[in-house]
Amino acid sequence: MTNDAPVADLHLHTTASDGRLTIDELPAAARAGGVEVVAVTDHDRYHPNLDAPIVEREGVTIIHGIELRVDAGDRRVDLLGYGVDPTPNLTAEIERLQEDRVERARKIVEHVEETTGVRLDISIHPGIGRPHIAHAIDASDAPYDYQGAFDELIGAGGPCYVPRALPTFDDGVSVLREACDVVSLAHPFRYRDPAAALELCADLDAVERYYPYGYEVDTDLLDEAIDTYDLVATGGSDAHDDCLGRAGLPAAAFERFASKIPGL
Repeated sequence: MTNDAPVADLHLHTTASDGRLTIDELPAAARAGGVEVVAVTDHDRYHPNLDAPIVEREGVTIIHGIELRVDAGDRRVDLLGYGVDPTPNLTAEIERLQEDRVERARKIVEHVEETTGVRLDISIHPGIGRPHIAHAIDASDAPYDYQGAFDELIGAGGPCYVPRALPTFDDGVSVLREACDVVSLAHPFRYRDPAAALELCADLDAVERYYPYGYEVDTDLLDEAIDTYDLVATGGSDAHDDCLGRAGLPAAAFERFASKIPGL
C-alpha cells in the first residue's frame, strides 16, 4: 500500500437503501478493498443494525453515516452526515422521506407499467429508490436495460419520472448538525455548476475531496474551497456493490477527519 492509498472509504451503501452489501458482508469487503475504516451512508435512512455512531465488526471500524438529498433552490445536492446519533428531528424527517420514497416508487412503477404494458416484479419497501425500479425494468420484458430505464423512462424529465419532496438545504443542514459530528457536501463535481455547489460549503464542515468520478475534475477549485471555508476533506467510493476502496481518505487526511469524530 502506498502512502496515498485510501485507508478509509467514507461513502458506501448497503441493502438498507440501494446497495448490495449487508453489514455482515461489510468487513470482508473492506479488507478486500484495503481499507480499515468505512462509513455506511445509506440514502435518507439510518442503518437498522448500527446501534452507535462508531462500531467495530471483525476488526473493521464502521462509522454510522447517512446521505441526505436536499433542495438548495436552483440545484439539488447530497449531504453526508458522519457519526450519527439519532435525534427526534432527524428521525421524523427520515420517516417522512421514507414515506415519500415508498409513495413515489409506487407512482413510478404504475407509470412504467402503463407506459410499457409490462408488469414489473418489484417489492415496494422502505429504502426503495429508482435504481431498484431500473433493475426491475431491466429484468422485465420491457425493451430497456438498466441505463435505458433511466434514459428513456424514469430519469428527470422522462415520462415516468416523479419528483421527490425534499427538505431545503437549510433544514437538511440543521437536522444533520444536531445528529452528526461532521456534515459534508458529497461529490461536488457531479452537479451542474460545481463552483456554485462548492459555495454551499460555507455552511458545512467538510467536502468530499476523494471520489471516483471517472473523469478529470478541477481539484484546484476544490482545494480552494477547502482553504476558504476551513473544511475537512472526506472521500469514498460511493459503492453500491461490494467493491470498496476505489476512493477514500489517505492516512493524513483521515487523521484530520478522525479528530472531528469522538471515539474514532
